[in-house]
Amino acid sequence: MSKSKKTPIEKKDVYPMRINKYLAHKGLATRTGVDELIKSKKILINGVLAKLGDKVSETDKVEVRGVHNKKYIYLAYNKPVGIVSTNPQGDEKSIMENIKIKEKVFPVGRLDKESHGLIILTNDGRVTDRLLNPDKDHEKEYIVKVDRAYTPGFIRNMENGVDIGDGITKKAKLKKIKENIFSITLTEGKNRQIRRMTEKLGYTVRDLQRVRIQNIELGKTPVNSYREINGEEKTEFLKSIGLE
Repeated sequence: MSKSKKTPIEKKDVYPMRINKYLAHKGLATRTGVDELIKSKKILINGVLAKLGDKVSETDKVEVRGVHNKKYIYLAYNKPVGIVSTNPQGDEKSIMENIKIKEKVFPVGRLDKESHGLIILTNDGRVTDRLLNPDKDHEKEYIVKVDRAYTPGFIRNMENGVDIGDGITKKAKLKKIKENIFSITLTEGKNRQIRRMTEKLGYTVRDLQRVRIQNIELGKTPVNSYREINGEEKTEFLKSIGLE
């Protein structure tokens, strides 16, 4: 079989290590994907078929049968208002039902139905594990319009953290655009976080658009369209989340 590109094991990881975590760090697949390979009897440890939950040491020999390098695709998609990211209910439409893409891809993360802007679509499950890891400070930038002019106190509170019921949000960066429009850069992704933060401070979001994820910018990508992420942009993005 051809070998996939390896990524270094983080220093905090210690052996013995679960086989699914070990191979996920090596870039083979997500942990769930590795578990599926184990069930399909494609992974061996020291010549013996691996079982779910098996652990490996640094000296163990791990083999993977019949798995070849996959061509990964990364797309920057401009989600319109009114479309859900995944799991549509009733007459709702999801992203994948709303656009035509030959390749089998999925959205990384989500934007709520009322929000619009950048979502990354890919067939690389490793991106989900890395980009959505709450322990990593990966940046996501939004343009937000609220129902009235905001105060300096509002800016300070949004930047320093707001208690939204399931904890205080991490520090954020705000930049004033107009008296009721600002950009905000977050390093976490709690459910409907910006809407909950503004509501806690007595404001209502009128429009919310995501314009950047790490170095990937929405730019002039038309609504309900996508562009391929490649070249230096792709290299920088993958490096920023530990995949290069």
